[in-house]
Amino acid sequence: MAPADHLVLNPRHIDLARSPLAGHLAAETYVLGAFNPGLTVLPSGNLLMMVRVAEALREPIRDGMVHAIRHEETRYVLDAWPVDLADTADPRKFELHGGGWRIMALTSLSWLLPVELTPDGQRIVDIHYARAIAPVGPWQCYGIEDARISRIDGGYLMTTCSVSPERHSTTLYSSDNALDWTFEGIVLDHQNKDMLVFEGLVNGKYWAQTRPLGDLYFAYPPGSPWRAGPSINLATSPDGRHWQPHLLPGIRPRAGTLATARLGGGAPPILTEVAGRRGWLSLWHGVEPKEIVGIYRTYWTLLDEHEPWRAIAGSPAPLLEADPALTEPLDEMMYMHGVVFTTGIVDAGDHFIVASGEADLACRITLVPKSAFHDEPPG
Repeated sequence: MAPADHLVLNPRHIDLARSPLAGHLAAETYVLGAFNPGLTVLPSGNLLMMVRVAEALREPIRDGMVHAIRHEETRYVLDAWPVDLADTADPRKFELHGGGWRIMALTSLSWLLPVELTPDGQRIVDIHYARAIAPVGPWQCYGIEDARISRIDGGYLMTTCSVSPERHSTTLYSSDNALDWTFEGIVLDHQNKDMLVFEGLVNGKYWAQTRPLGDLYFAYPPGSPWRAGPSINLATSPDGRHWQPHLLPGIRPRAGTLATARLGGGAPPILTEVAGRRGWLSLWHGVEPKEIVGIYRTYWTLLDEHEPWRAIAGSPAPLLEADPALTEPLDEMMYMHGVVFTTGIVDAGDHFIVASGEADLACRITLVPKSAFHDEPPG
């Protein structure tokens, strides 16, 4: 079986008349992207993608002002800043000058949309607008991003990134059926983009990958195999709600390559067997610096079943790369290139069903045969 790719959902599928923002703004919006889907298996056997819908202003700059959408109590409002105080080179965001440190605002607001697929991930069964997850408090007034879903002991946990001026936090939801979700609160109260809960307990504890961010990193010693920068850390919890960082490091950028100069979590680790070894399969993203955004690729590491801070297999070669042929029919919508961002995985026997965001625009489903995983230690 060879890897097979297709875009299962794109902005044309989204009906903004059924958006949580519909009727709130005196300005036209459009779908900047429908991407980065969390993925899981429903009790029915169908698959469920939790899709990030980035709803953007059609004209963010007008009358000398640049605008952002913000949730406020029970409504959505527009904020405006003088455009000469802003750097608007990135279509997804703008930076405001003069604050003494980096201050950013978004040209879109993201909410989460459940999309049901056939068990093979090839077709849409239903789009559950009535079960969309939108901001409900000031901790997510600038939106909810990048869901990751984990099945554990018959239930589901979903981590999301909630954005506000006070914090860039990780928020947690729980569910019995992966369609109706209960908000459990903030679980990481620092800037952390990629918290992924392992799909199962390790020695009686919940485990998660995290990625705390900052503007300062301390150097590794000269000659170290590691490169300083954003990396994947680990945390444990007795109940899945209260988390303590693990003392030992997780997956780190290697000094010998720029292809993974920055990295972070992708799909929640699942217990499986690849490359002749059994362990926790972690799909993660590596970012090669280039222009504003960089080149995003998906890599894999197999972690020890009982000591998940230990890598037991992996490859320096990317598992997935951006595929321009997939987005060619959407060329008029493209605003970014060279980005594939994996956010979900399902074990389907002799292959994996992998869900990714393609070009921050659409949802990509890739069928990856287990024979594609070859242990290749870095050179």
